[in-house]
Amino acid sequence: MTTPARDRFDAAYQTGTPPWVIGEPQPAIVAVEQTGAIRGAVLDVGCGLGEHTILLTALDYDVLGVDFAPNAIEQARGNAAAKGVDARFEVRDALDLDAEPGYDTVVDSALFHVFGDDADRVRYVASLHRAIRPGGVLHLLALSDAGRGFGPSVSEDVVRTAFADGWQIESLAVTTYRGIVGEAHAEALGLPVGTVVEEPAWLARIRRD
Repeated sequence: MTTPARDRFDAAYQTGTPPWVIGEPQPAIVAVEQTGAIRGAVLDVGCGLGEHTILLTALDYDVLGVDFAPNAIEQARGNAAAKGVDARFEVRDALDLDAEPGYDTVVDSALFHVFGDDADRVRYVASLHRAIRPGGVLHLLALSDAGRGFGPSVSEDVVRTAFADGWQIESLAVTTYRGIVGEAHAEALGLPVGTVVEEPAWLARIRRD
């Protein structure tokens, strides 16, 4: 499996509503926050239209949402303004995150599984390692290969292998990822466009050494 071309994502935000845009935070990420597991300076990497950044900002977290797609960031800022939330967003490349200022918590909702190319995955994990402070935690939500092909997916082995060095996987649980069926998947899934689906996913808590 290869990593999709980057311009596909920016174009998806420009031309319509991508299937991963559901108009609300992912329930699995909401549940993580409710456990008190999100602390300190927070990075929402691959933030898309900003639902998680907006949620956490409204709850008084120190959070920055980043995405490489300018159209996503523009719309995320508009979403935050419409909700009256002073959320912060920046256009940044997840494969080249800075080591400073460093984050205590990183939230990755459906970005890791996009990197189908092994080299891209290695580069992304190295980028996360720079961005997270020693002892900091990554909360990773990724589509599982047990799903129906709603989007790019990863196996348990891929997750464990990617974070084998320099990290401690504290938990790796089965959960679900909420999406909306688009034209690209409607026929394969046998579902009408616009159907809300709950697809198998991994939810991992991974601590940086």
